[in-house]
Amino acid sequence: MNEILNKLFEHQILSKEEAKEVLIAMASDTYNEAHMAAFLTVYRMRSITVAELKGFREALLELALKVDLSDFNTIDLCGTGGDGKNTFNISTLTSFVVAGTGHKVAKHGNYSVSSASGSSNMLEYLGYTFTNDASVLKQQLEKANICFLHAPLFHPAMKAVGPVRKKLGMKTFFNMLGPLVNPSSPQNQLLGVFDLSVARLYNYLLQDTTLNYGVIHALDGYDEISLTSPFKLFTQQGEKNISPSDLGLKTIKQEAIFGGNSVPEAANIFKNILDAKGTEAQNNVVLTNAAFALKTFDATLSFEAAFEQSKSSLMSLKAKKALEILIS
Repeated sequence: MNEILNKLFEHQILSKEEAKEVLIAMASDTYNEAHMAAFLTVYRMRSITVAELKGFREALLELALKVDLSDFNTIDLCGTGGDGKNTFNISTLTSFVVAGTGHKVAKHGNYSVSSASGSSNMLEYLGYTFTNDASVLKQQLEKANICFLHAPLFHPAMKAVGPVRKKLGMKTFFNMLGPLVNPSSPQNQLLGVFDLSVARLYNYLLQDTTLNYGVIHALDGYDEISLTSPFKLFTQQGEKNISPSDLGLKTIKQEAIFGGNSVPEAANIFKNILDAKGTEAQNNVVLTNAAFALKTFDATLSFEAAFEQSKSSLMSLKAKKALEILIS
C-alpha cells in the first residue's frame, strides 16, 4: 500500500487493474485503518478517473454475492445520495410507481447518506424484511413487480471499509460506486448523480457496457429530477439539457420536496403520496422520474405517454398495491 500511496501523493493515477487490486486487498483486511483512511482521503483531494472507477466497480462486482434475476427485464432506480438536499424518498416512490405500471424493478439501496431516510431506512420502517435469498426475490418480482436489494447483504467486502468510512465522517468514492454495483446486473438503469463531473464519469463508463441507461443530474445539485431547476440527462444517444417547462411542468421550490427530519416524518410523506394524496409538486416530481424510467425501457415512448402511464399507476393505487404485496 505504501507504494500505491506514494504514487497517488505524487499526483499519478492508477490503472484499472491497480484500482481493482487495491480494493480487493482492502476488502480482505490486507491493510490497516491508517492505510485505508489515507487512500480514501486522496480521492477527496482529487477527481477519480474513469479507469479507476472501472477498477473499483469491477472489484466490488467480483466480490459481491450475485443474484440471477435475468429471467426478468428489470430496471434499477438508484441515486448516489450525498446531495445534502434531504428530499423525500423520490427514487423509492418512483420504483413503486414503475412497478405499478407492470414493469419489473430490482432496486439496489442502502441506509441514508445525506437525508433523514434512505431507501433501506424507509422500507425497514414500513415492515420489509431484507433478504439475499434469490428464490424470495424472484417471487417478489413475480407478485409485486419489485424486489429490494439491501446493499450490505450483497457486498460483504464493504464491511472491512465500513468502520474507516464511519470514522472519517465524509463522502468517499464509495458513495458514487453504489448505483454502479447492483448485484443482479439489471438490463436497464436510471441513475441519479449529485455532481455534474460524476455524471460525466458515469456516462463515460456506461457507454462501454450493454446497459440500457440514463444518468440524471439536476443542475442545482439534486441526484434526481427535482423540477427545481433544469437537469442533464445522459444516455447512449447523447446528452440533453431539459427544463421543467420543456415537459409542460412548473418549476417548483426546494421546500416543496423536503423529506422531513426523521424516518417517521419521511414515512408519513411517503405513505401520503402512495395514497394519491400528495401535493401537485410531490406527485409531479415522482411521476417525472417514473416517466423517464419508462423511457429508459423504451426510448421511443413519448414523455407525455410515459407520464400518463405513471400517473395511472399512482392515482389508481397500483403503486401502493405493489408496496403492500412486497411487504406481505
